[in-house]
Amino acid sequence: MKPVIALVGRPNVGKSTLFNRLTKTRDAIVADFAGLTRDRHYGDGRHNGVEFIVVDTGGFEPDSTTGIVKEMARQTRQAVAEADVVIFVVDIRLGLSVQDHDIARYLRTAQKNVLIAVNKAEGMSESPMLNEFHELGMGELHPISAAHGQGIRSLLDAALEGVEPESEDDEFGASAMDRPIRLAVAGRPNVGKSTLINTWLGEERLVAFDMPGTTRDAITVPFERDGKKFELIDTAGLRRKGQVFEAIEKFSVIKTLQAIADANVVVLLLDATQGVTDQDAHIAGYILDSGRAVVIAINKWDAVDAYQRQMLDRSIESRLAFLKFAPVINISALKRQGLGPLWKSIEDAHASANRKMSTPVLTRLLMEAVEHQQPRRDGMYRPKMRYAHQGGMNPPIIVVHGTSLDHVTDAYKRFLEGRFRDHFKLVGTPLKIELRSGRNPFTDKEE
Repeated sequence: MKPVIALVGRPNVGKSTLFNRLTKTRDAIVADFAGLTRDRHYGDGRHNGVEFIVVDTGGFEPDSTTGIVKEMARQTRQAVAEADVVIFVVDIRLGLSVQDHDIARYLRTAQKNVLIAVNKAEGMSESPMLNEFHELGMGELHPISAAHGQGIRSLLDAALEGVEPESEDDEFGASAMDRPIRLAVAGRPNVGKSTLINTWLGEERLVAFDMPGTTRDAITVPFERDGKKFELIDTAGLRRKGQVFEAIEKFSVIKTLQAIADANVVVLLLDATQGVTDQDAHIAGYILDSGRAVVIAINKWDAVDAYQRQMLDRSIESRLAFLKFAPVINISALKRQGLGPLWKSIEDAHASANRKMSTPVLTRLLMEAVEHQQPRRDGMYRPKMRYAHQGGMNPPIIVVHGTSLDHVTDAYKRFLEGRFRDHFKLVGTPLKIELRSGRNPFTDKEE
């Protein structure tokens, strides 16, 4: 599972700036997904080959007993409980406060690995003003400037000490198809994750039972279906009762994000009786950002009438338009309906995410697409596409080479994506198209 770093501190010490610095924006898989709301409190980071999740908490007042401040404190406590490392952010310019002491006292009782980041310390790494933060009695101080990026690398070195980077497959993940398919079921509480998981685990023979979990008791359950090996990654709170697993419905954002990041395929479970909610869209957005293959399963389909089904189709089209590549399967976990098509879609999505695409075929498809419809001229520039090759798997990446390709529109990229998808029958996986422009050797020559 990806390690989790929680940022904690009183208001206005620069936690959000540090969050933005640690998560750095990444290229979205699709250029344009309007209407998608994002939860800015959770993000992905990468340092020296190690990927991690960052949680940005609100200003923390541990002893608050009323209103929104109390709620923020509750959420911060939950983030600390689920974190592997806590970065306690203080402000050198404001100096040490009573509130900092309160937070330090709380963190000591939480028994977590805590690092103190003394923010806004640009040019002040030797300043005597640092010394007063030793009063907190929490070990080495890390002077940083979140705004300018100073000290961030050494802070992350300390936070991720001992975490090994994940070993990568060969150039295109050739061994990925030989390993069990890691499968996560993600969704809001009470959409039926537990029922679906229990149906699967009761129906299929378990090959093995308990696997050692992390400190947060994450569980992976290996099982086999029709000769294919799977590993079910816990998001619903799997617990062993005797010799069978039962799923206890619960919702932890961090556990869900970790399970999605660790999966090959994610089943996004929706409740037909409730439509697509904000929380569904948040989870869907994170699946997309993670580049995971995805199947949308609509549970309790048998419990809605024709009008409700029509409204549900519309809400999926509008609110989850950015997942239009994902198959939508109607199921009833309770009545065991639709599970066969769901398994087929899971396997198809996994195969698509790991599809090998040869350079000659990609280049031929590219040339045929350009012949059918050329990219639009932009002022003096007419983008010229030369050839294409595969740049990665899971999700598949197609790299297109040519000149003036920074003038290619998002609409044209979607047109290319559609041609590639149709030919390679890619379903249930995002597809990333990267455009790389070479230098035109004639532009530098004198007349």
